[in-house]
Amino acid sequence: MDARQRLVVGISGASGAVYGIRSLELARAAGIETHLVVSRAALLTLHQELGLQKDDLETKADIVHPVQDIGASIASGSFRTMGMLIAPCSVRTMSEIASGVTSSLMSRAADVVLKERRRLVLMVRETPLHLGHLRTMTALTEMGAAIMPPVPAFYAHPGSLDEMVTHSSARALDLFGIDTDAIQRWGGLKDALTENAP
Repeated sequence: MDARQRLVVGISGASGAVYGIRSLELARAAGIETHLVVSRAALLTLHQELGLQKDDLETKADIVHPVQDIGASIASGSFRTMGMLIAPCSVRTMSEIASGVTSSLMSRAADVVLKERRRLVLMVRETPLHLGHLRTMTALTEMGAAIMPPVPAFYAHPGSLDEMVTHSSARALDLFGIDTDAIQRWGGLKDALTENAP
């Protein structure tokens, strides 16, 4: 498998497991091989928010790695990938990655992506943010990660929550150069008001 067609996807315990699921679906539709790692807390969130079980989630990925398997392929830099998306990313997971002290395959795989200078995208799900959160995000950005909270794009006039989730997930995949054709892209203002703008 070409490393340019292989993506690691992590789902942590923050609210918004649906972002990880939709990202897996979109990546598969785009012909990308996905390697999934899910935290224990994420399984609780998955059931609470979506009524799904572990087996329901695992059918969405090509390869599933147990979160405690630190000997998995994605724990090594010699296993080439296009990078890793954690969707959603909890503050705990974000902080563990920033510290470099990895205690699970989730944070180890993210650490590998950073050390190999590959793309790491964190869909951080927390609000409001205190200074410690912001400093951690700054540190990760300086290390090469992209912090991408799933913020709705109202210019696309989403008609449902599902459309908002799809848009955010597709935009996250954009950061890896994965074109899903699943979003309405901004084409500039096309309103009569712009004609009269100074």
